[in-house]
Amino acid sequence: MKAYTKANLEQIVMMQLENLNAMNDLLAIMKLQNELLHNVNKKLKDEIAEFKESCFAKPITYKRSNR
Repeated sequence: MKAYTKANLEQIVMMQLENLNAMNDLLAIMKLQNELLHNVNKKLKDEIAEFKESCFAKPITYKRSNR
């Protein structure tokens, strides 16, 4: 079993703190990306709904040729 000195333990704790801070930064970036994706998906869904409404709101009529 290895005996740790106070300096060793402080170094380990500081390294863990750095890792936690890095993970927190990554989590913040992922949350922002998720929010951006959510907004883009909502906008796309709204645009598709508007497109469908504009295409299918009025019936398509064809002119018959008089023969």
